[in-house]
Order: sequence, then C-alpha cells, then structure tokens
Amino acid sequence: MGKIFYLMGKSSTGKDTLFSKLIQQKKHPLKNIVPYTTRPIRAGEQEGVEYHFTDEEGYQRFRETGKVIEERAYNTYHGMWRYFTVDEGQIDYQHHDYVMIGTLEAYIKMKEYFGEQVLVPLLIELDDGERLQRALDRERQQEVPKYEEMCRRFLADKEDFSPEKIAQAGITRTFVNNRWQDCLEEILAYIEVEG
Repeated sequence: MGKIFYLMGKSSTGKDTLFSKLIQQKKHPLKNIVPYTTRPIRAGEQEGVEYHFTDEEGYQRFRETGKVIEERAYNTYHGMWRYFTVDEGQIDYQHHDYVMIGTLEAYIKMKEYFGEQVLVPLLIELDDGERLQRALDRERQQEVPKYEEMCRRFLADKEDFSPEKIAQAGITRTFVNNRWQDCLEEILAYIEVEG
C-alpha cells in the first residue's frame, strides 16, 4: 500500500521549494495530488498543475456527490474563493505514493478520510525571525508588495500551528529547514522508512 506524504508548515518555511524538489527527485517517486479552487487562474498558472480550476457550480456538484475530502473558503475582495481536495480518481494509494502540500486543518481532514496508516505528516519548521526575513525578502520582489497580507499570514500562523493543535493532530516528528538541501535529505530518509 502506498502513502500520502503531507507537507505543511507556517508561511515562508520553504514548503514550496521542498515540494518541487520532492516531485523532481527520482530516489522515491512521488505523484502530486492536485487540489481544486474556484478562484480565477493567475498568469503563469496552468490547469491541472497548480490547481484544477472550477467555479461554484463545479464545487457544488462535487459536494452533492460526496467527493469533497477537505475544503477551505476565504471571503476575498472578489467574492468567495474555495480551495478543496476531491476524491475523483486521481488518488490511487494502493499503487502509488503521493506528496501534497496544505494546511494543518486539511491534513486532519485527509487523515480522517484516508486513515492514519496512509497519511504521513511532514511538518516543516523554521525560526520565526528567519521566516519573517524570508517573507520580507520575497515580498519586496513583487511588483506590488502586499506587506499587510504578509503580516496577517505571519501572525495567523502562530494560532494555526500552535503546539496544542500540532499535538492534537498527532504530529510528533518535524523537519527544520535551515538549508533546503539538508532538509530534503532528512525528509527522503524518513520517506524511505515510512514508505
């Protein structure tokens, strides 16, 4: 039986870099589970790569047929945007191992759906000062920096990834990402044991 390795952590811990490196590496092949969203596609994104893009009606069809595994909704300036994972046939953990990136809340829902023998948490950690510096450096490179949103996310992470919530989720193993190369090697060694 395969596993779903679930990558999560506070903002600016390097999850996206580790995720792309895990997908690219050949030592332990991992497939990507592509989530869905109702938000509009952005420049540079491709259907079926970052997300499957749908609308509210598409989301409701999945809900009505009981295929939504986990979901989050955000009230934005442009209206309600949903992000969700669907069991529509792309996940075959009997024959493949997967890697997915998401929130602690979504991990808990995925674990409830598939069982803890299938879901393996990969919680990425980094010193708060280093995270803040990385977030600031990244935001400065944007055409229109959104510092308020960066700060909001940073502060929300304290509650979203509190020690109590991590313990309630049953997560006891974490990976510190001071250097992505070292962290990747540590994760791959862990995957070899757990996979």
